[in-house]
Amino acid sequence: MAKSIKVRASNKKGLTTVKALMSHPMKVEKKDKKTGKVTPAHFIQTVTCEHNGKAVLTAEWGAAISANPYLSFKFNGAKVGDSLKISWVDNKGENASVDAKIK
Repeated sequence: MAKSIKVRASNKKGLTTVKALMSHPMKVEKKDKKTGKVTPAHFIQTVTCEHNGKAVLTAEWGAAISANPYLSFKFNGAKVGDSLKISWVDNKGENASVDAKIK
């Protein structure tokens, strides 16, 4: 699985808009009808976003979120050039993160 997050963050009149696309399969637990074998769930559990080291978003997700999820949100208090970090951790302990600058 490719672990990647694509992020864009822009600031307009003090309001920062963040758009993130995360690469993850987001699988639910399934049982094969023929073999009876159970395929375990694999999904992102926690997504966090930090602005200059302070959390501005924490999201708890489950298996009902679609594959390669897209997240968009807005927050106040940032400036152009500030740092932004988005990260996720899944139910198997795998993780990914990306650092970006607000434009």
